[in-house]
Amino acid sequence: MSTLIVIPARLGATRLPRKPLRLLGGAPLIVRVWERCAAMQAADRVVVATDVEEIAAVVRAAGGEAVITSDQHVSGTDRVAEVASHPDFAAYEVIVNYQGDEPYLSADAVRGAIAQVTSGRFPLGTAAAESTPTILDDPANVKVVTDDHGRALYFSRAPIPFLRDAADAAHQRPLVRQHLGIYAYRPDALRRWVALPPHPLELTERLEQLRALADGLAMGVAFVGPVEGGGIDTEEDLARANDRWTAPTVTPSR
Repeated sequence: MSTLIVIPARLGATRLPRKPLRLLGGAPLIVRVWERCAAMQAADRVVVATDVEEIAAVVRAAGGEAVITSDQHVSGTDRVAEVASHPDFAAYEVIVNYQGDEPYLSADAVRGAIAQVTSGRFPLGTAAAESTPTILDDPANVKVVTDDHGRALYFSRAPIPFLRDAADAAHQRPLVRQHLGIYAYRPDALRRWVALPPHPLELTERLEQLRALADGLAMGVAFVGPVEGGGIDTEEDLARANDRWTAPTVTPSR
């Protein structure tokens, strides 16, 4: 199935001002994300969707494709949907939202999310990583629980699944999954998602995927191994990402 990856990037982030243009490994973050995404060869086309020419220009200078979208979008999903509705992109059968602040997202996560849709089982797909209970009390780490067939039941910043009794810890551990910042959609499911009004669950948790779940849209979750890194939202996140980028490869002594 023909697949389009859209990387939404807006300049107006508040926690990390001018985030897409901040440097990672000596190049703008959005360029590093585009490079990583393109290198995966997981889709037929990769495009950056932004609200300012300044971001589009650095992407094009690096050899990438960029389109200007409305500056009124409240979410990356809305921005992706605008691109998907354009005549130049309307023929793609799978649309992927690859977060513009995820320079270390694994190819397994991207391909896994896409496979949830191309398999025909789900109109929406995403990915989650194996993790440990240490993430449960961190609201910055979004957790997901699924049914036995990989369909998302709920996403939360709260500790889910909640451990009521310490004696049941062995049951909880394999169920702790960290949601990763990737979504795949059938075009009709994406249109349905963005046409819905914000849902109280979404507004409570500040998780837009709950809007889709509350309306009954099925979202398949691909499970991948443990991950490092994550999204870049703060100065501390950016510093850690740069440390990881510049860290030398150490060859064990014999």
